[in-house]
This record gives sequence, structure tokens and C-alpha cells, in this order.
Amino acid sequence: MSRAFVKEDDGDAEVVAPRPQRQHPYYVTPEGFAQLQERLAQAQTAGNEREVETLQERVEAAIVVNPKDQDSSVARFGAAVTVETPDRKRQTYRIVGEDEADPLQGTISWLSPLAQALIDHRAGERVTWQRPAGNVAVRIVSIQYAV
Repeated sequence: MSRAFVKEDDGDAEVVAPRPQRQHPYYVTPEGFAQLQERLAQAQTAGNEREVETLQERVEAAIVVNPKDQDSSVARFGAAVTVETPDRKRQTYRIVGEDEADPLQGTISWLSPLAQALIDHRAGERVTWQRPAGNVAVRIVSIQYAV
């Protein structure tokens, strides 16, 4: 066998690449923060050091935004926004933190193109949702915040 395929133990510890710095605030809903803390506790119990480190960083960086504290007339973080597409289909999306997002469940990250189009707009306004498949003008039907 060629020595090229034999791993030699040079005594060096494994080098772990540093994590990239966060480029934006880490907003979470109160529910998302509770889920994050629960995941951290589970990782600690399981002894998963890498996951504990990741989740601990997120808990420390978290900025909890309570939807109850938002102006209910404007779409912002935590809002459930119902939109109507040009073909008159209506869909409701809740704007949440990046780790809370699940578009199939109606939750979208505040960083998503749709959320960015909706944020700071009011019911009745039309906004342009910039999508890779082509822009779509949607009308905001209603804005609600969980109570």
C-alpha cells in the first residue's frame, strides 16, 4: 500500500474552523426562545458539546421580540399577515425568527423576500414580492398579532 493513503498521527489536535460572525440581529419570538432553551437543555443532557455550543451562542445572541408590543396596524416581526395574490388566492404568513421559519406551516423568516416586502406596510397596501421565479404584486388583507 502506498504511504499516500496512510493517515499518520502527527499529534496535532483537530482544527475546527471558526464560526462566521452573524450578519444581522438574531430576533426570536417568545415561543421561539422557549424552544431554543429546550433544545439547549436536550443537547446538554445528551452531552452533544458542538450542539450545546451552537445553541448557547444563539441563546446569548437572541433578541426576544414580543408581538404584543408591536403596532398592530403595521406588519412587523411576529405579525400574522394575510395576503392576496393577483389570482385572488389568500394565504396567511407569520413573520418569525430564522430558526422558527417553516413555510409549509405558514411561518416565514423575517429575512425572507416576502417578509421583507411586507414589513412596515399596512393592510390594504400592495407590495412587490421579489422572487427568483418573477416578482408578484400582493395585497395585504390583514395584519394580526397573537394576544
